Amino acid sequence: MDISNNNLTGMNPNLELKLTNSPHIDLSLNQFEGCIPLFLLQAGAVQLSDNKFSDLASFTCSKSKPSNLVILDLSSNELKGELPDCWNDLTSLQYVDLSNNKLSGKIPFSMGTLTNMELALLDLGENKFHGPLPAWIGQSLHQLVILSLRFNNFNGILPSNLCYLTKLHVLDLSVNSLSGGIPTCVKNFTSMTQNFMNSATSMEHWYSLNNYLYVKYEYNLFLMWKGADRRYKNADKFLKTIDLSSNNLTGEIPTEMQYLVALISLNLSRNNLRGEIISNIGNFKSLEFLDLSRNNLSGRIPSSLAHIDRLTWLDLSYNHLNGKIPIGTQLQTFNASSFEENSNLCG
Repeated sequence: MDISNNNLTGMNPNLELKLTNSPHIDLSLNQFEGCIPLFLLQAGAVQLSDNKFSDLASFTCSKSKPSNLVILDLSSNELKGELPDCWNDLTSLQYVDLSNNKLSGKIPFSMGTLTNMELALLDLGENKFHGPLPAWIGQSLHQLVILSLRFNNFNGILPSNLCYLTKLHVLDLSVNSLSGGIPTCVKNFTSMTQNFMNSATSMEHWYSLNNYLYVKYEYNLFLMWKGADRRYKNADKFLKTIDLSSNNLTGEIPTEMQYLVALISLNLSRNNLRGEIISNIGNFKSLEFLDLSRNNLSGRIPSSLAHIDRLTWLDLSYNHLNGKIPIGTQLQTFNASSFEENSNLCG
């Protein structure tokens, strides 16, 4: 059933329906509000994004209907308060998107019980979650391809068990209050060390709602891309990125990052990183976007940076870099603003 992209308003009645065969129901892009009707728990896929739903607890914590949910998309609604701690009753879930709401508090431990599913995307960005990053994300959700916790209030260090997420293509922890250093184990992000993308077939996400009905779902998310906040379609197919910008990270950029040669975008800007830019950064042959601005980086710009011919966005401004800017066809195309406020830099 698809009644998406209309101007339907008001509360959805909790109809006394018995849904069979775990149907796919799409009510997205309307103006529905209030509680999510409980009969939708019987559906296999429920798309409710871009509405005004405000109550999640009565839906996820209800035991009145058996849950068959495989896909739950509640992004861009008006959900507020803490996430309910009832996710262990929704063990059939394989896809959860709660981004761009008004959720706050800590991520409940029961979300870590969703470990038997092939959860490939977890997007809780643009909310008001706080506290340390939950350890169970790295310990349990080993199938994650996309992890986006951007624009929240997470604090504490980057836990090293994040490095267990070897299948990650997108790690976005930008605009939080994270501190400490970047773990040296980032080299364990093995999908970011391999220059090839998986074939289109293997990266298409088909979810089985019952024995004969499958639904295809694209992995779309908002991220900072070349200086602008944009919605990126099929991010898992076409993008390998790390964004740790706008935190309070300290220490040096670990040399182990040199192994992540498949990165297309790397944003470590607006932190307190010090030391030199890794000398082998020229090995990032696929890199299109590099932002290391507004840190305390020093030393010379590695000459190998001039070897990246795909680079279309570069920002090294507001650091303490010195010496001559390396000569290379690509580097000479960037505006002086890419290098400004480095008092001992010339060229």
